[in-house]
Amino acid sequence: MDDFPRTLLKALVAQRHWRYGDFVGHFTRTAERIVGKGTANPTISEAQFRRWTSGAIRTLPSPDACRVLEEMFGVGAAALFRAPPSPESSAPAFNLKDEIDMTARDASSEAGAAASASISDTTLDQLRDVVGVLARDYHSFSAFEVLQCARRLREEAEQHRDRTQVPVQQQDLLVIAGQACALLSAAAFDLGSLDGATRLARAADLYGETTRYTPLRGFAGGVLAYIAYFSDRPAEAVQIAQRARMLSGLGDIAHRRLAAIEARAHGHRGDTASAQQALDASRREGPGHIDHLHDAVGGEFGFPDERLAMSNASTCLLLGDGEQAEAAARTALDLVTNRPEAQQSARVVGGAAADLAASRLLRDDLDGAAEALEHVWAVPGEQRATGLLTRTARVRRALAGERFRRAPLAEETAERLEHFSRLAAQHQLGMGAGTVAALDG
Repeated sequence: MDDFPRTLLKALVAQRHWRYGDFVGHFTRTAERIVGKGTANPTISEAQFRRWTSGAIRTLPSPDACRVLEEMFGVGAAALFRAPPSPESSAPAFNLKDEIDMTARDASSEAGAAASASISDTTLDQLRDVVGVLARDYHSFSAFEVLQCARRLREEAEQHRDRTQVPVQQQDLLVIAGQACALLSAAAFDLGSLDGATRLARAADLYGETTRYTPLRGFAGGVLAYIAYFSDRPAEAVQIAQRARMLSGLGDIAHRRLAAIEARAHGHRGDTASAQQALDASRREGPGHIDHLHDAVGGEFGFPDERLAMSNASTCLLLGDGEQAEAAARTALDLVTNRPEAQQSARVVGGAAADLAASRLLRDDLDGAAEALEHVWAVPGEQRATGLLTRTARVRRALAGERFRRAPLAEETAERLEHFSRLAAQHQLGMGAGTVAALDG
């Protein structure tokens, strides 16, 4: 007789072979479905569970807790805390119909909980579409617009991640949040916030590490390398770019981008041999490997031929190779201006033109430099990002040099470049005011 359960609740729990963990799982899911008060839903500790099943309580639990128990067992709460019918009683404690009804209720409850613990595939598709549009149309947005859109996208991905318990969906949402962070880092960099861009790129890298999504880590590594040499840490930039190039799962575009970034870092160090080796690697035809981020999503995550040529032009300028710089800048400008107007990146047009002007100044061609800068003046203020402003700052410093000091065209152009920089979005927003002046392109 001592082993006979003291409450009907204990008997029902024993019949199902539940332990505390099983009971609390069913209780929590039923509370979410029946009570629906979020963090205010009733909960049960292990000590409470022991008291409930031992008959040690004098009053019924809260009304919400009673509702949950009644839903779970199909029995009134008061009856659950009374002794069950004795084994000698002629009335059966349970019958088959009750068993089937309770099993059906449990199955329905758990199926409903499973359904509510996932999100629609349509929602995931929509978030992926937003990432793709933002990345591919990056060139047509201002950096501030990208910042706003990508921030909302990351927040939405994280909110949906809290609503699903499906591992594949959580993985996809982490990747989307990481891609949004990568775009945020690019936008912060374009606005001249190097500290913010660094934190965001590191967050993107962490998302990539968590999801084993190495293309995201490769992209983030490139951004961090850019920031390092723009912050006068070229040796660190080389190391970051080289580590990123060693990641597995990167396609040819990713490797080309990282090689070009490494070349720029070597250029900042004045290491001509290493820079040339990296330049050659960036131009070399790859084995045809692709990855999802740089190829399938593309856009800002891609690295088309004009961006490669523009980056290499800057590297050659750092090395003082005006001839090679002019050829690369001319190639970049031709490639981008030959695209349909809607696909032309104002940042690339302006950057390639500024490098073309700088390369012509190396051979004292002031008129040719002024002609190249005609493309620069057309770049609207909201598109005058950090990379472009460092390039125009380099041109302005060259114009202020001894060779052009008495040339009216040089003075006029330098003043115009100063005004061009002052009207850039990052200066209007109070960001990056000292960044451009401190950089060497």
